[in-house]
Amino acid sequence: MKSPRTVRNKFMSADEAVKLIKDNDTVALIGGGGGLMEASHIFQAVEKRFLQTAQPRNLTVMHALGIGDKKTEGMNRFAHEGLVKRVIGGHWVWSPRMQQLAKEEKIEAYVLPSGCAMQLYREIGGGRPGLFTHVGLGTFVDPRLGGGKMNESAKEDLVELTTIGGKELLCYKSFPINVTIIRGSFGDADGNISLDQEAANLDIYAAALAAHNSGGIVIAQVRTAVDVNSLQARSVRVPGAIVDAVVVDPQQRMSYDLEYDPTMSGELRGPIASESPEPMTVRKVIAKRAEKELVDGAIINFGVGIGEGVAKSIAAKGEVNRFYQTIEHGTYGGSLLVGSLFGYARGPSAMIDGPSQFDFYAGGGLDIAFLGFGELDEKGNVNVSRLGGLTVGPGGFIDIAQNAKKVVFCGTFDTKGGRTSITGDGLKIQCPGEVRKLVKEVEQITYSGIQALKLGHEAIYITERAVFRLTSEGLALTEIAPGIDLQTDVLDQMDFMPLMPTPPRLMDAACFAD
Repeated sequence: MKSPRTVRNKFMSADEAVKLIKDNDTVALIGGGGGLMEASHIFQAVEKRFLQTAQPRNLTVMHALGIGDKKTEGMNRFAHEGLVKRVIGGHWVWSPRMQQLAKEEKIEAYVLPSGCAMQLYREIGGGRPGLFTHVGLGTFVDPRLGGGKMNESAKEDLVELTTIGGKELLCYKSFPINVTIIRGSFGDADGNISLDQEAANLDIYAAALAAHNSGGIVIAQVRTAVDVNSLQARSVRVPGAIVDAVVVDPQQRMSYDLEYDPTMSGELRGPIASESPEPMTVRKVIAKRAEKELVDGAIINFGVGIGEGVAKSIAAKGEVNRFYQTIEHGTYGGSLLVGSLFGYARGPSAMIDGPSQFDFYAGGGLDIAFLGFGELDEKGNVNVSRLGGLTVGPGGFIDIAQNAKKVVFCGTFDTKGGRTSITGDGLKIQCPGEVRKLVKEVEQITYSGIQALKLGHEAIYITERAVFRLTSEGLALTEIAPGIDLQTDVLDQMDFMPLMPTPPRLMDAACFAD
């Protein structure tokens, strides 16, 4: 005679679930910009509880990717003095309120590369002492250059320099995770969570594992409750064995602005609609020049910002099948979305977990990466993580840029107030920008030119008026836009003199034609 099945019921309201979070807990959050995989209903309940009861207090909050809408959602829900004492974030730009708390020294602010943060969850879950990796050497997360500390309040060393087998490595140290808040599409009373109608997997399983094996709890938000045993085993991405609470939010949306689109979850496949051509802008000039670095069959990655323009151009031409497109969220193929929906793709060919995607990047799997830059210096160093004293964070930038065989950095030559006209076959600089981006020394090293040279990687830096390449002697100016003056429009607007082993040639005039 079979013993009766144990009856479990892990369903509870959001208000009940957030009472499980205690003062001083370390809380792992999952999500990406635009609301991707974000447990918004639970985040809101945390904020409401704190504002009403002043609890929980002094949380340490960790998130690998940027979470929020730059207004009220995501990490903005946690941006209250007293609610958090420490934030370890991969990307901060989606929460100006949290950035301000860091700037005012009201929290301890740290940044870790997104891939390292995701993989660290896996190491914590596996009971290992930390993540040992080369990723981050020579950048601001290297202890010799700050160890990821973003303000004076950040005192603890989260990253150590070590040597294994005669090679320098970084150790991102493990620590217990008390609570992980995740999201899925379907959940049952046993706590099994399916992601079938989500646009990515991200680091959900790794973060849930980290909390459970630290003796902590896992709270899951889903849109739909289903009967026990109704989910197919391969649909369950987080097993009920490691989930403690399931909160149902019938209003859960795929993104802040989109209720549900089965082409983004990979449930429906079909022809990918071509993008409409965009008007000619400086950003488009940069993207068109960057596109010339593509090679058929290459495995490529696009970062947020101007590099997205290359992805849009590929989609507009209907050429997505010429390359293997990837994004760090774990998605392959499809038509990549941009702006606030960066991280989403229509008609993807595959979706894997984020930590595994970053394994692929860290091991050198990428042929070409198209990334942005905030500052660039004479050594080929790039800064995207701290600008004007404000914590920005690199997201997956370090994991990707340091390990891709070739990096194409895309950015405007200067910023703030500049006026440039596109003539159809070149440029006219009417007024330079007030803020120079080509500086003697970057404020923070997010990409190390020296480290790239050690690894034998190629780097090219593309702006609308000049193209530079990394050489063993430094940054070399190789191309300038037709119609500009080399001295007045380029050299006089830089804080250093680039190498010019040969006279710069003219950029292809086709880059300026609409």
